Amino acid sequence: MSDCWAANGRGKGYDLAVIGAGSAGFSAAIAAAEQGAQVALIGHGTIGGTCVNIGCVPSKALIRATESLHHAHAAARFSGIRAEGRVADWAALIAQKDELVAGLRQAKYADLLPAYNTIAYLDGPARLADGGVAVNGALIKTPKVIITTGARPAVPPIPGIDKIDYLTSTSALDLKELPRSLLVVGGGFVGAELAQMFARAGVKVTIVCRSRLLPAAEPEISEALSRYFRDEGIALNGGVAYEFCRTTDKGVELCVRHEGRQEVLEAERILIATGRSPNVERLGLAEAGVRQAKSGAIDVDDRMRTSRPGIYAAGDVTGRDQFVYMAAYGAKLAAKNALNSDTLVYDNSAMPEVVFTDPQVAMVGLTEAQARAAGYQVATSVLSLDHVPRALAARDTRGLIKLVADANTRKLLGAHILAPEGADSIQTAALAIKAGMTVEQLGETIFPYLTTVEGLKLAALAFGKDVKKLSCCAG
Repeated sequence: MSDCWAANGRGKGYDLAVIGAGSAGFSAAIAAAEQGAQVALIGHGTIGGTCVNIGCVPSKALIRATESLHHAHAAARFSGIRAEGRVADWAALIAQKDELVAGLRQAKYADLLPAYNTIAYLDGPARLADGGVAVNGALIKTPKVIITTGARPAVPPIPGIDKIDYLTSTSALDLKELPRSLLVVGGGFVGAELAQMFARAGVKVTIVCRSRLLPAAEPEISEALSRYFRDEGIALNGGVAYEFCRTTDKGVELCVRHEGRQEVLEAERILIATGRSPNVERLGLAEAGVRQAKSGAIDVDDRMRTSRPGIYAAGDVTGRDQFVYMAAYGAKLAAKNALNSDTLVYDNSAMPEVVFTDPQVAMVGLTEAQARAAGYQVATSVLSLDHVPRALAARDTRGLIKLVADANTRKLLGAHILAPEGADSIQTAALAIKAGMTVEQLGETIFPYLTTVEGLKLAALAFGKDVKKLSCCAG
């Protein structure tokens, strides 16, 4: 790092500085380096950001592990098959998860830097300054800056929460010993995933949320998934207001109000999963004239520009589309715009979303409500998985597929899948929306038989046909 600093302590000039060395930061730095730019990539703490260290990778590893327990218990759905599964050593599973995280962090982040000789990696807290970015008291001179500092778990203002040793999505994934019982506050993506994961590991889990499970999902999907969660022994308490929480001799208590009645919920531990807060506190945004939303997130336009010329932002710090692939996409776009006259526009119209519950929830495009609010005359198709041969052969018909279309043009506007293999099917719908396909064109497309994705074809056909009257592979 010494070659990045002049003898007088002031940094040499760069074409671009990127603050934050997670997925978005690396995407921006690499995109800029590939265009020949001299880049200062500024990290602080553990390299790699949320996804590889404390988010996607560790959570999905543990979710898959506990799925194996569920599949063992569910094996009896096949005649003549019996299996058993149990957690023999949770700490060993956590150690295996940590090994995976460390390996991917090294391979996908630290080891990449030597391959790009125009990227200088600097470690230290960064702050916007006149002429560039101040890092460890020295000025990094640059005309363009991209902020990719990410976000952290948010904590709701529940009275008493500051006196409780609560878990977040970060600390919950590091537990070496499972609690006997767990209250999960929040029914969004993270709350749903972790609640089911711990329940399958043998923890008594209760979900508590202000609205319903997965409030952003189609109501049919939320209702069905809630039913499946209850079938697995997960208690659901939706539509509540949080009154207060406190520590007890046995763990924690959370007092909630539901339909005018007060109820006290008890558990050994409590997990807070109520969204994320942007990491912006030490950046000097106000002094630099960078506008923020009420949440603290950095406001950006469709070119990833902030209110301060020359300063861009991307990823979770913007509060927009908080998925690692969208962070990388937005950061790459920001880098190209910073270096090439702001010509590229952020487009999330065909953005797939996945919730790694079981069944998985996968969505792309508009919900029915969003389509109606946008002024479309809407046609919908809802297909239960008992019409999908793959689900019948697997003896697991949990789930449904809902398609949303423009009733006039017949173009597909949205696709929503609840299925054990839904995550691997949604990209087909994303491509169909991106290509402007009609539901008739989707229904006429050739799909492989005995796959979950074939359900998209059947759901498309269901706009005009009774699929119960079709033979196998017929269309």
